[in-house]
Amino acid sequence: MDLKKYVSEVPDWPKKGVSFKDITTIMDNGEAYGYATDQIVEYAREKEVDIVVGPEARGFIIGCPVAYSMGIGFAPVRKEGKLPREVIRYEYDLEYGSNVLTMHSDAIKSGQRVLITDDLLATGGTIEATIKLIESLGGVVAGIAFLIELRYLEGRKRLEGYDTISLLTYDE
Repeated sequence: MDLKKYVSEVPDWPKKGVSFKDITTIMDNGEAYGYATDQIVEYAREKEVDIVVGPEARGFIIGCPVAYSMGIGFAPVRKEGKLPREVIRYEYDLEYGSNVLTMHSDAIKSGQRVLITDDLLATGGTIEATIKLIESLGGVVAGIAFLIELRYLEGRKRLEGYDTISLLTYDE
């Protein structure tokens, strides 16, 4: 299936010069969403993952159906102040400022094989921070799966050494 047919490109959103890749038109088509989920499930099975982790909120949209299909758990990564129990945190720099991601301190057991999921690989900062959280709990990042990769932003460079797939790529 050619998933690019189901991605809506929105010019000049959220600002002029940006061509936004809208995945909601994959999600609202049961066949396309199912196909994308199945592709990531197949990858996750090959990697023998024990748990799926995704950053809010689109990582949830990708990761939860994968975890459900595999009969394994899902652990969310959220912005600071959003998780109710004891958390670990990781602060990282953005182009203009910083951001903090958190995860429950008991979400990952030492040695668990983890699949990270998200909708889009752009610069890689959010996923790099997610990796740091998982590894600080003793988890092993077995793979990282994206629906879309914007190759021209070179986010994969930040993920060197990690097995990564993207179902769709855009070179410009």
